[in-house]
Amino acid sequence: MAHTQYLKKLSILAASGLLAACSGALAQPAPVPPSPNGGATYADLADLADRANLVIHAEIRDQAKLSAERAPNVTPGHARLYIEAQTVALIGGSRPIGESLRYLVDVPVDEDGDPPKLKKQQVILFARAGQGRPGEVQLVGPTAQLPWNPEFEARLRPILAEMAEPDAPPTVVGVRDILSIPGNLAGESETQIFLNTDGEGPVSITVVRRPNMSPVWGVSWSEIVDQAARPPARDTLAWYRIACFLPDQLPRDAMLSDDPASQAQAAEDFAFVQQSLGPCQRNRS
Repeated sequence: MAHTQYLKKLSILAASGLLAACSGALAQPAPVPPSPNGGATYADLADLADRANLVIHAEIRDQAKLSAERAPNVTPGHARLYIEAQTVALIGGSRPIGESLRYLVDVPVDEDGDPPKLKKQQVILFARAGQGRPGEVQLVGPTAQLPWNPEFEARLRPILAEMAEPDAPPTVVGVRDILSIPGNLAGESETQIFLNTDGEGPVSITVVRRPNMSPVWGVSWSEIVDQAARPPARDTLAWYRIACFLPDQLPRDAMLSDDPASQAQAAEDFAFVQQSLGPCQRNRS
């Protein structure tokens, strides 16, 4: 790109407000996946999709590297690019978008400090609609642009579909209360874990123990505590909401009972649920 064209594009960018609007969103660095989209786990994709109201399949048409003065807080070893792209398809979101897109993205540079040449590459953008000129979008994170391929899109679409459902599992923000009640027989108990959500409805976990049987647990996504509820399958939205947002340690003020035995059983059952869920692996921060 000629120098005069570069300056013209950046002037338009600054005048439209996209540069200022994106500076805050891109200020917090995030590592690029170690391999083309294959480094992104289910939780990584759900994190991105959850924050985006637009998920776009696009083809890059042009790029310009921003100077250090125009791109503060860029992660070392990265450069910030102004990108012009063409919309291929809107994969997720209901807001209309145009054929042409403009946005900022951080990309790794080579040993000479040069960014990769992205022209004609197809990508997936996790974005929000910009507040400036038509066609401007703001990525939800500095590296919220991932290489597109059919397999990657096939992984992503079920996540977007689950999130779009009217009865999608709500966002879990912590543990509100926990209570373990012993049964009539030795080794029998039932523990209820009530979770706080982002104003989207109640969620509770039930752990049931019976003599000479393995403990069982499940999740209820309504006000009715269902003992027949089952654990969520891994790499589903229900699993993500719980496995990736339960605290590592049970809050002491969540205990409803003052009885030490009840508290010990509640803590044991909370740890059992965490172990059963397995780790929430993220390759992006």
